[in-house]
Amino acid sequence: MSEQRDQFSSKIGFILAAAGSAVGIGNLVGFPVAATKNGGGAFLIIYALFVAFICVPVMLAEMGLGRRAQKSPLGSYQALSPDNKGWHIAGLLAVITPFMIAVFYMVITVWIFGYLWHSVTGNLAMLADPEYFGQFVNDYGFVGFLVAVTVIINVILVGGVRKGIEKAAKFLMPALFIMLVLLVIFVLSLDNAALGVEFYLVPDFSKIDGSVINGALAQAFFSLSLGMGILITYGSYFSRRDDIVTSGKLVALTDTAVAFTAGLMTLPAIFAINPNTNPDTLSDSSVSMIFSFFPQIFVALEGVVGYFGASLAATVFFLLTFIAAITSLVSILEVPTAAIIEKAKFSRKKTLLVMGFAVTVLTLIAATSFGFVPAFTEFTSYAGQTKSVFDVIYDVFYDTILPLNGLLICLFVTLHWRRKGLEDELSEGNPNYRNTLLAKYVRISISTFIPLILAVVFINTVLTKFVGFSLF
Repeated sequence: MSEQRDQFSSKIGFILAAAGSAVGIGNLVGFPVAATKNGGGAFLIIYALFVAFICVPVMLAEMGLGRRAQKSPLGSYQALSPDNKGWHIAGLLAVITPFMIAVFYMVITVWIFGYLWHSVTGNLAMLADPEYFGQFVNDYGFVGFLVAVTVIINVILVGGVRKGIEKAAKFLMPALFIMLVLLVIFVLSLDNAALGVEFYLVPDFSKIDGSVINGALAQAFFSLSLGMGILITYGSYFSRRDDIVTSGKLVALTDTAVAFTAGLMTLPAIFAINPNTNPDTLSDSSVSMIFSFFPQIFVALEGVVGYFGASLAATVFFLLTFIAAITSLVSILEVPTAAIIEKAKFSRKKTLLVMGFAVTVLTLIAATSFGFVPAFTEFTSYAGQTKSVFDVIYDVFYDTILPLNGLLICLFVTLHWRRKGLEDELSEGNPNYRNTLLAKYVRISISTFIPLILAVVFINTVLTKFVGFSLF
């Protein structure tokens, strides 16, 4: 049975839902550390410029494409290029990508939920044990946490756009903002926190090179969920009267603001515990920081706020990261869900049953690739390194395919849909858009230097990940 296409009930509902997809665990931990290690304020400036001048045009293109077709990424490419099978492959890739990203993201979300559970139950000292994480990821208890996370996600998704995704976003995103601000206030009140703020905000342009610039662009692109098909899908839930342009700019601003604010929590917390920290020694991995570094920070706070206070701070932190992960995961899974509903004519409940089974099986395979099952742990090798199933999913679909999908969007708008089609679509709900400086900029950038930059990022990522050679 097919279902009538749902729509967002309000602009704020879309903004919070889209911001929820963009605000993930990378924003809360990975981004601040990357900024601090790569020039502090200088990195932040470059990041902000990339968001404004590269990411926003791609965002608008994805949202405009979705609304014009009123379909998932696969359906959108097919509807707007019915006679060109090549573009249909691009649409299929835009659906497969978020499905596979959901697998590795589900693994991390389940880990976060497990750590949240142990924080609530007073096991903070156990979490801070350097050996515990390795034990945790290979424990049968993972299955119970996986079931719990799967139930939470499906409860949200089964409600559809208005009663599920939008309703959850209106509750979860304000809760996330409030908890983030409270943690920032708490952390900034600690001794030596100002050192972290200094490392985070003071520009050091001497650290800026080609690799850092490439990393800043990749971070901005990934942070805003570009290339995942999310904004195409969410754009399809827009009515003709909705203002895509203003909504897109507000989503970019919200995501950037959260990422920036997270830095005022992460770096000051690190320096409050150890003022002699060398930022260059911090891990680039959000996983390592969340599950190994931060529990040690919270245990160290025991001498300041007591064990209960330290456990409470840890609980708020892991709840914060869990909400960020859940809102992102819901958005990611909505893409293949929408595609299956369209193509297979399944009900939403039947679709989620099929999706839930497939994602659960693949998640279990990925989750057991950290030593539990040797065949999954040593799955393959490239660039001189042995790779697990989890590594392959991350390298192929998250790091590599996303800029390719963004490139294909730009090429589709330029070569097939034409820039005028995009401009006409963006003028719906914003009659003055066509005469704005932004319209002129989008018109030029989406067909010239943005696809060139994304092509370079894609090629460099392929060479770096799979050959062991970098252009920068």
